[in-house]
Amino acid sequence: MLMKRILPILTLLIPFSVLAQHQLPVVKASASQARIYEQDNAVSGWYINPKIKPDVFTIGKFTKSKSIKFKTDVDSIVFNIKPGQKKEFIVLLNGKDSCFTQITAPALKNFSKVFPEIHDSIPFFVNKYNTNFLPVVFNGTDSLLMNFDSGANDIDFTSAALAKKVKSNPKLYHTDYGIKIGNHTYKSKIYDIELAGNGVDGLVGWDIFDGMIVALDYDQNKMMVHSAMPKQILQDKQYARFKITYIKNKPFIESEISQGGTTNKSLFFFDLGYQRTAMLDNDLLQEMKFPTEKMEVIKKVIMRGIKGNEVPVTTVKLESLKIGNFELKNVPAQVMQQNKPMPGVNVHYLGNDILKRFNTVFDFQNNVIYLKPNHLYNVAYADQKT
Repeated sequence: MLMKRILPILTLLIPFSVLAQHQLPVVKASASQARIYEQDNAVSGWYINPKIKPDVFTIGKFTKSKSIKFKTDVDSIVFNIKPGQKKEFIVLLNGKDSCFTQITAPALKNFSKVFPEIHDSIPFFVNKYNTNFLPVVFNGTDSLLMNFDSGANDIDFTSAALAKKVKSNPKLYHTDYGIKIGNHTYKSKIYDIELAGNGVDGLVGWDIFDGMIVALDYDQNKMMVHSAMPKQILQDKQYARFKITYIKNKPFIESEISQGGTTNKSLFFFDLGYQRTAMLDNDLLQEMKFPTEKMEVIKKVIMRGIKGNEVPVTTVKLESLKIGNFELKNVPAQVMQQNKPMPGVNVHYLGNDILKRFNTVFDFQNNVIYLKPNHLYNVAYADQKT
């Protein structure tokens, strides 16, 4: 009788996490490489590591429930996940190593209710190379010029800036540092890169401002950061509204290209850090049966990515690029065939030689981009054929 009473008590003393872990789904694997497939067709590689518990994969921002598939060489698991949720399972490697794995989805942010409200105005310029730049103060000591890059995350300093200009000697990758932009200081992890655009010390990623409103005014050379949407933006009828779709933590909007009577509409990566007009993915062009053979070749060059990698690019004359009702004709666009900047996804890019032509408002609360033409709308393209 005494033993029967003791056993339930002992069960209660076992840590809940241990019991929960035994109830988790089990996915078998005989190799350490796996893949994670997201509903938006993004694919990420994953290394199964039994030494890290839990081993966490964090999904980029998304706004609604989405399907995730984790696939090993012999097994898979599929589940739906919402912003702010996490899903856990065990990967059984070679029948013996239990790898506690977690897929985490970031919670949505919205600072519209903070008090006092934040309304910052920061000098903001774009140079002749189509690199935008703004002044920041890093770690309270280092005055730097940074490129606001909607294609980047966190804070990225160039190797040259880390060696010569960033005197506070930050610890890379894991430590949150303060970066002052306007009157507000933001916390961020720090990464190193090789290239960040002409005349800048690094990149400020869009997610520094997640949950905020960021307005870029190329007419007044100002970046404005708000915790609540100013009424004058919503009341300005010149702005066109575009829904943001996030893929691999990057913002996309729908745009349209036309050539020789063929029109294709798809999501385009909204990339302020890309200095040229539009980068067209050759695989996606072929998939959509776009008549690339009708596009006049302007030139062929080798470009370099932020890691210094070579990217062969052909510049062609694109008959029409439409962003909503805004149509740009005879655009010198680039066609990308290999060494793609965003592995695992076939996507087109909108670059800053296009995007600088629009005063832009990023509403990272309602996940919308507003665009209206500015004084740069009709200037010649950098790659314009003479």
